[in-house]
Amino acid sequence: MSFPRYPKYKESGVEWLGEVPEDWGTSRVRWLCNRYAGGTPDKTRVEYWENGTIPWLNSGAVNDHRITEPSALITEEAFANSSAKWIPPGAILIALAGQGKTKGMVAQLAFMATCNQSMAALVPGSRIDSRFLYWWLDSNYQNIRNMAGGDLRDGLNLELIGNIQCPLPAPTEQATISAFLDHETAKIDALIAEQQRLIELLQEKRQAVISHAVTKGLNPDAPMKDSGVEWLGEVPEHWQVKKLKHVSPQVTVGIVVEPSKYYVDDGVPALRSLNVKQGEIILENLVYISVDANELHMKSKLYSGDLVAVRTGQPGTTAVIGPSLDGCNCIDLIIIRRPVLASSEFLSWYLASDSAKVQFSSGSGGAIQQHFNVATAANLVIPVPPKEEQVDIIRVIDLRAAQLDLLGGQALQAVDLLQERRSALISAAVTGQIDVRGMVPMEAAA
Repeated sequence: MSFPRYPKYKESGVEWLGEVPEDWGTSRVRWLCNRYAGGTPDKTRVEYWENGTIPWLNSGAVNDHRITEPSALITEEAFANSSAKWIPPGAILIALAGQGKTKGMVAQLAFMATCNQSMAALVPGSRIDSRFLYWWLDSNYQNIRNMAGGDLRDGLNLELIGNIQCPLPAPTEQATISAFLDHETAKIDALIAEQQRLIELLQEKRQAVISHAVTKGLNPDAPMKDSGVEWLGEVPEHWQVKKLKHVSPQVTVGIVVEPSKYYVDDGVPALRSLNVKQGEIILENLVYISVDANELHMKSKLYSGDLVAVRTGQPGTTAVIGPSLDGCNCIDLIIIRRPVLASSEFLSWYLASDSAKVQFSSGSGGAIQQHFNVATAANLVIPVPPKEEQVDIIRVIDLRAAQLDLLGGQALQAVDLLQERRSALISAAVTGQIDVRGMVPMEAAA
């Protein structure tokens, strides 16, 4: 859908704005809002944080864009003995600092609350609509971050926030633009949610295809037997059930002690966890070790057909070493030597299955663990079909996974396009590049 433009434009003199409609003005946040930061009661005073009644927000609350519940409740005594201040409903909150992408994020408050010192509260006066201000600031997220070092750890402050210049249509026009954006972005968000749900369903289907094929086989009429393992259940009668240490000639680990002392600018590639995705080796962000170090650490030298598995973060994530990486090394990865009773590709697919993941997370002793170690790996229980059947299973999984990945990729692309359209629409509306007056449904404008 295309939108009309305003009849005439003028230069705003504002870098973030460019040309604006002829009858629009501009002003800085400092002249449009009352602005202040909050405070955090003493965290060592347990009584400040128990049985509280006053809503209090931390910086992470802005990630929801519309804040509908507190991060914590503080007591009256905590409020009186801190610099926390009341913030009215409808106010805009900006994260002055925070982890990751939090700094510069904007949210609108739906209830009376207080906040920490790493957030700025903006209480709009009569010249600017609160919702219009939200959309303007939200559309300039990266510009706001760039005021304080972009992605660096430098924090924003009230002075910087106060200097932000805003477009100023007439108050009624601000309300119309806000209503239009609320209505249109809600429709786009619903479409994005549909695509994201489709992606989840495709991922679930993919996982089910893998898990069924590597534990039950392809023949639905095959006689079954009890595997003797609760979480594996029945397997085809002619399959074997083995521990990994009896399937692979060796299960070991990569360089663990001070690997960085072997790093060189150009040498032998050394794989790390970030290079291992399920079924794939990622060659970006490779590190290199010297030839001498590679020979010193022969036990972790990798050969074509070996498998490597992640130990921490996403334990058990596994990929096969291809011919191009024959002779490379690895750092803090589980190494599974080319299996004897199973093909490398079948074993890699099995290690992506639900039954394998249960073993990664529980360990050989049954305790929940976040660190995948050699003992756990060596004792993994593996269903082993005859090799010719493994070939058929690999072929079917490769085909079905590729089909589902294609559909998932198309859905991801649709999400990206919808998000781009959403951002472009917001930016165009709040800067007056499109004229949305008269385009808001009556129920949305009410």
